[in-house]
Amino acid sequence: MTISHDLNVKLTGNHYIAGQLSAASSETFTSVNPRTKEAGAVAFHNATPGEINDAVTAATAAFEQIRAFPAAKLADFLDAVAAEIEALGDVLLETADMETGLGLPRLTGERGRTTGQLRAFASLLREGSYVEAIIDTALPDRQPAPRPDIRRMLVPLGPVGVFSASNFPFAFAVAGGDTASAFAAGCPVIVKAHPGHPATSELFAQAITQAVEKQGFPAGMFSLLQGNEVSVGQNLVKHPGVKAIGFTGSLRAGRAIYDAAAARQEPIPVYAEMGSINPIVILPGALEARGEALAEGLVGSVTLGSGQFCTNPGLVMLVKGESANAFIGHVKAQMQAKAPGVLLNEHIEQGLAQTVKKTMARPSVKKLIGGEVIEEGSYCYQHTLLQTTSADFRHDAQLQTEHFGPVTMFVLCDSLEDLQATIASLHGQLTATIHAEDSDIKAAAPVLSLLREKAGRLLWNGFPTGVEVVYSMQHGGPYPATTAPGTTSVGMTAIKRFLRPVAYQNIPESLLPDALKSANPLGILRIINNEYTREALYTN
Repeated sequence: MTISHDLNVKLTGNHYIAGQLSAASSETFTSVNPRTKEAGAVAFHNATPGEINDAVTAATAAFEQIRAFPAAKLADFLDAVAAEIEALGDVLLETADMETGLGLPRLTGERGRTTGQLRAFASLLREGSYVEAIIDTALPDRQPAPRPDIRRMLVPLGPVGVFSASNFPFAFAVAGGDTASAFAAGCPVIVKAHPGHPATSELFAQAITQAVEKQGFPAGMFSLLQGNEVSVGQNLVKHPGVKAIGFTGSLRAGRAIYDAAAARQEPIPVYAEMGSINPIVILPGALEARGEALAEGLVGSVTLGSGQFCTNPGLVMLVKGESANAFIGHVKAQMQAKAPGVLLNEHIEQGLAQTVKKTMARPSVKKLIGGEVIEEGSYCYQHTLLQTTSADFRHDAQLQTEHFGPVTMFVLCDSLEDLQATIASLHGQLTATIHAEDSDIKAAAPVLSLLREKAGRLLWNGFPTGVEVVYSMQHGGPYPATTAPGTTSVGMTAIKRFLRPVAYQNIPESLLPDALKSANPLGILRIINNEYTREALYTN
């Protein structure tokens, strides 16, 4: 698929800096169609330090106004962004498909998820209780010392830098979950677009810029920076005006961003989601009862989106036996029968090939199928199955490396006790899954307990690919899955990453934010003297 002439007219290759187009650098790059390896027609410019400074300076100025905006105004803005994205129509889908090879059906669904999460945050704001207002009234007669009146709530952090992901050009990119939750918190956003889909990113920038203008927000509410050089992102992270970072990508890149933020004179939080091998534990009863069906489900999950999901199940843990051998045989046959899909770009293909090659070089690893780049037209990699022993897995940290593609590894354990010991050696994960029958419940209890310490989301008789955008979702986990295991990058509670608590002690009623006023003019749920209530508080 090629970009139409009409689409070329709409793309500029510029940065969108507080509503203004900018292209100061002569260093350019293009997107590449992963199906054909053909370069795109539009050249995009690397952001200069001056342009980054302009974007952050504008965001800082905008924050002085936005931090006083009522939640309802922010909600209207989020709804407007969703509407502008939808107004882009098929051009957005076709452009993203050309740049990522993900296909129109997948991208159509992802667009719905993206606009849906924007509107979900708008609903959260209109309800209002997300500020977590807490009031402890004064106790002037308390002995041996009086207690002051203390009232606390969450307030926005300030300008946020967001790094787009390669594998979700809508839902984890320019207008994705990090941006949506930062906007909802009342924070201006500077997005570093992913170089794999710069044209898609520019279209999103046009939509958000339109919403900023139509809703009467200061232009610094949003900026888009393009770039395929590491220095662009590093300069954004190091800018003193940036108060937090949202990132979705590789462990290597996420750790570099985290380290740069920690080395600043004023360190800032980095909410980096850096991938996972998402272990699946299949207990003996489940293998015996439905091994072939489990193989079909596993193959579907491993190969979904060519394996380019952060929740791709890259590890399957089994107890040795005839059922385990039969299961592995079923997986192998189904993987070989399924045609490999297109990878996102050359960087993904090369990184996958290098990582798998390094893993296969370990003496304990057995290759069952695959393990090679497919040198035909598109970026593509063979469906790959690897196998190792529990003892080797426990003693070789390299075997816990993520293979970002259609790859999974079987770990064969000697017994249920050996399985538990192997689970205990796992690094932090986004997800962990148990497949079990009623006969496995006793064995599953200690397994579930161990996995709870390793992952942010636990699944029972399911597969981890697919993340619901709901209040209860936890998309995060212990390091190295993320840098902030106490937070989530999906769902409504993602807003808390870009808020901080402030306590008001003995502040006059007229100077308090509405959320903390005694009359509760917003009608929100609050904690007053240790009890949840929407009732007003009246004091003498």
